[in-house]
Formats: sequence, structure tokens, C-alpha cells
Amino acid sequence: MNSKKLLLILVAVVAIGLGSIFLFTGSFALEGNERASTTDSDNQPAEEVQLEDIESLEKIAKTLAIIQEQYVEDVSEEELIQGAIEGMLDTLDDPYSVYMDQETANQFVESLGSSFEGIGAEVSMTDGTVTIVAPFRESPAEQAGLQPNDKIIEIDGESTDGLSLYEAVLKIRGEKGTTVTLTVERAGANELLTIPVVRDDIPIETVRVSTIERDGKTIGMLDITSFSVDTAERFEEGLAELEAQGIDGLLIDVRGNPGGYLDSVEKIGKLIIPGGEPIVQIQDRAGERVRYVSSLDERKPYPIVGLTDRSSASASEILSAALIEAGDYDVVGETTFGKGTVQQTIQLGDGSELKLSLFKWLTSAGNDINGKGVDPTVEVKQPDYFYSAPLTGDETLTLDMMNEQIRSAQTMLKGLGHEPGRTDGYYDEQTEQAVRAFQKAQGLSETGDIDEETAGALQQIIVDEVRDESNDKQLQTAIELIMKQVN
Repeated sequence: MNSKKLLLILVAVVAIGLGSIFLFTGSFALEGNERASTTDSDNQPAEEVQLEDIESLEKIAKTLAIIQEQYVEDVSEEELIQGAIEGMLDTLDDPYSVYMDQETANQFVESLGSSFEGIGAEVSMTDGTVTIVAPFRESPAEQAGLQPNDKIIEIDGESTDGLSLYEAVLKIRGEKGTTVTLTVERAGANELLTIPVVRDDIPIETVRVSTIERDGKTIGMLDITSFSVDTAERFEEGLAELEAQGIDGLLIDVRGNPGGYLDSVEKIGKLIIPGGEPIVQIQDRAGERVRYVSSLDERKPYPIVGLTDRSSASASEILSAALIEAGDYDVVGETTFGKGTVQQTIQLGDGSELKLSLFKWLTSAGNDINGKGVDPTVEVKQPDYFYSAPLTGDETLTLDMMNEQIRSAQTMLKGLGHEPGRTDGYYDEQTEQAVRAFQKAQGLSETGDIDEETAGALQQIIVDEVRDESNDKQLQTAIELIMKQVN
């Protein structure tokens, strides 16, 4: 490839962001089966693009020629061009704008189309490191204890350094029943965590419908796990089903929801946000804004309360902010993840693809939440054991040891009423006594050590406790808010 051809490619890269249509707001999800709409750069010829400084691009082409002709080692043109594109994207300092070469793009498409098997988490590239945005609710990733902002340092013992986001994704994905071991760096942890995750089928149903009976009142609940192509239709059907039952209030749960399609959350907003109020605003690079306004005929006759957590991202944040700012509804839980940009996947003409941030989205009131998140109106944290890393049972934990597994065990014991006296990861005598008390309650050998059997029993009981809705402080608080408004 000569320098003139490189120049045309670079011009095309500049051109692809112009006049594009956006449909996708979420970061890339590991098990997502839907892709953003694409725009082929060939549809907008490079010759038609007006550039203020064509000389700068010529300088890049000249650099390519010099390296090819004079550098001490042979370097392929493909590597240099890919490096130039990745270098431009790195300059953006945007974890959501990424490049896939032809091979990676093809593998990615095949992976998406062949199955829905994986670990169930959304990731992004943050400061050059593959980072968990959010594990899907009830997914293998969540059950294994992965948390938002966990940085993936190794995949099956191999460093992620130098991997692109999509290369890492393809290594993490795999056949149902197989295990991928992730080594992660977690804020607040003194050491790296090794977390094995058993891959599984990831449910494609994105809206769960249920009811809660409380003091003669019926509260409807719509749990949105992601914003896919048909999520708005499923939400509308679920809402109609609940309203036909004569519900007295509605809970909308987007905890653990990593986002998805912009038009999906816009359609949902039009079903619940009062008419005339904006659901979301989209802002381009020039600061021009487009407001998406609800056309709902009248305000719903029942109270609505939303539920969020730190794993709620992107489209989930749009909906949560609209409930608060446009609907004057309460949202219970934790501050959301803080992703306020809109991406589009764009074909570059040779099989490679670019996923580029094209717009910012702003809340109903025009607030930029990127890097900040949406604050709930009623902040409620779950019990500490909800956030503890799972026990692996890989080694027996005993007196005078100190590590993150012991810290998790202490948090779990405390949550179950067996007071260890501390939760800093040091195995002291009071921790040993708490372990003995737990072992006695479970009919286990009272050794005071956390062996594989004790770790397994403790982990399973904690899982059962987390799944028990009576322990879900956020849900119970939301129900109480509904009941105050209907009584």
C-alpha cells in the first residue's frame, strides 16, 4: 500500500463521523446479540470531504513511507496503518471508541451470531485496561462476584496488556459449562483477585413482569435487564398486562442493566413520562441539541418508583434521570455508573470497523452525567455481604492469615449474625470463634478454619440470602414509598 492510499484511508476515517445516524447508547456488551446500525465509509467518498489541513495527513503518509523505507526492521503496512488508527483513537481518551481489524471484526460477528453463551457482563477499555462496566443481573459474572470498575489484568493466566477490547471479549466468551478465570484489580483490595466464572447461556428476555402483594394492594414490577431491539415492545406488553390487573403502583428496576439502544429507552419513556416533558437530549460536537419529548396523553394514575445501582449504565441512566427530572418520581438505590456518550459502529470498507462516540446524551433537564452518574432521590445501599467477593475454597483459611478471601468471609459471617469483630482480612481469634459458631450451626466439623467445605457452605447461604427479596433493602424501601402514596 502506498502513501497516497494511506492518505485516502485517513481522510475516510475523518469522514465517517459526518452525517451519521445513531441508534446505540450502551457500551459493548459481552453477550449482546444485537449490533448498532452501521454506516459504510464508502457511502461518503473521501474526495468530497473538506479538510482544513490536508498537509497534516500528508505528513502522516510521509512518515509511513519513511518508516517502510528506512526503519531498521521490516514493518508491514497493515501494522502501521492499524497503529495509526489506534493511535488516533487513543488520543481521544475515550474508552468507548475502539477499532477492530478485519479478523477481529469477523470473529466478533461470528461469535455474536453463533450463540448467546458467555459470562454476562459489559466491559469497556478504561486507561488501557479492560474494565467491567456492569455484570448482568443473575448472570455468571454477577454470581461469581465481578463488580463495576473491576479491572481485568489477566484472562486464564495471560496478561490483557496489549489486547484490544474486542480481542479480550473473544477470549472471555466461550462454550457453556466451561470456565474462564479472570484476575482482576479492585479498588480498595490489597491484592489481585482471582475469580473463576463458569460460562452459561445468557437469557435474551429483557423484561421480567411480576407483581407484589402488600396490605391488600398490588404493586406491578417491570425488571429491565437491558435495552435491546424489542425491549420497548416487551415493556409495553408487560405494562398493559399489569394495568389490566388494576395495579396500585409500579416499580421499574434497572439495577444491573448495562444499557443498549437509544430508541428503545426513548419508546419506554413515552409510555410513562408525562406528555410534553423531554425524555433525553442529544448534543453534537457543536453543542446543538435535539430533545426527545414524551407524547403520553396523561400522567399515569398510580405512583411509579425506579430502582438503580452502580451497575445501571447508559440507557438505564437515561430512564432513571427522566423519572426524576421529567416525571417527578422517586428513584431508590445507588448512584449509577456514569456513561453519557452515544456510539455507532461504522464499517471502514475493508471488513474492519470503528465504534466511535458521536454524541453526548444529556438528561431531561440538560445535565451531563458522564463520569458522574445519576443520583437516586432516596439513597439505599444493600447489606455489605451483597458486595463481597465469592469464596473460592482454593486454600484453607486459618489463624493469623490475611487476604481478601478472609475479608469476604468476615463480611459474610457478620451478615449472618456471627460477629467476627473485624472485616479487614486478618484472621484473628474472634474470627476463628465466629467460624466455629457458623460451623456448629451448619452441622460442620468445628475446626475454626475455613476449609473448602466451610467456604462452600458459607458461599451458598450468602447466595440464598441475596436472592431472598426480604433482604433486598432497595426493593423494600421502594415498596414502602409506593405504599405511602397509595394509602
